[in-house]
Amino acid sequence: MSMLQDLAQDPTAGEVLSEEKTLSVIDLIFSGGTASIVIIAILFVLLFVALYIYFERIFAIKAASKIDKDFMNQIRDHVTNGKLEAAKLLCAQTDSPVARLTEKGVSRIGKPLDDINTAIENAGTLEVYKLERNVSVLATVAGAAPMIGFLGTVIGMILAFHEMATSGGQAEMGSLASGIYTAMTTTVAGLIVGIIAYIGYNHLVNRTDKVIHKMEANAVEFLDLLNEPL
Repeated sequence: MSMLQDLAQDPTAGEVLSEEKTLSVIDLIFSGGTASIVIIAILFVLLFVALYIYFERIFAIKAASKIDKDFMNQIRDHVTNGKLEAAKLLCAQTDSPVARLTEKGVSRIGKPLDDINTAIENAGTLEVYKLERNVSVLATVAGAAPMIGFLGTVIGMILAFHEMATSGGQAEMGSLASGIYTAMTTTVAGLIVGIIAYIGYNHLVNRTDKVIHKMEANAVEFLDLLNEPL
């Protein structure tokens, strides 16, 4: 009852309550000045690049990891029966790094085992390069984004203290604090982009390692097949 009485006696009290200051991300970005807007724009571009590379690579790696479980058994049957052309055709019809490595080995059958092993290793290096394409960009974004965000914060802090210095120490604390927390938004944005890129990079590295291990296992299995007595 006392609160209602106070509001009745002071009609402006309700307006004061309704004008409670809220923290809007959009307001923070656009109230930070040109430097802050430019830094945030750069970070958004880096975030877009990081997400694009992550999803493009994750789909490519997922496609590369798919292979028929009976693939090596069929290769074994063809090679054992001397049907090298059938083995090459099977490899050509299977779009995967394992199939391309196997095709390279099948095409070298009849040559010394070291030559076959070298050919498979060279083909494997090329396949690994294809899998890791642009992944290093994620690592660069993960390291650069926080530093770019911190740069924006430093610029904002310099401008805030410059305003206080030029005002002869009479700058309002409200406007000074507003400038400071606006400047801090660039660090937050940089950290968010950096964390996303870092997690994406490590996930891609883990998935790529699994494909590489599968390639190595199948290469060893193929070489063992060539060492088996006919």
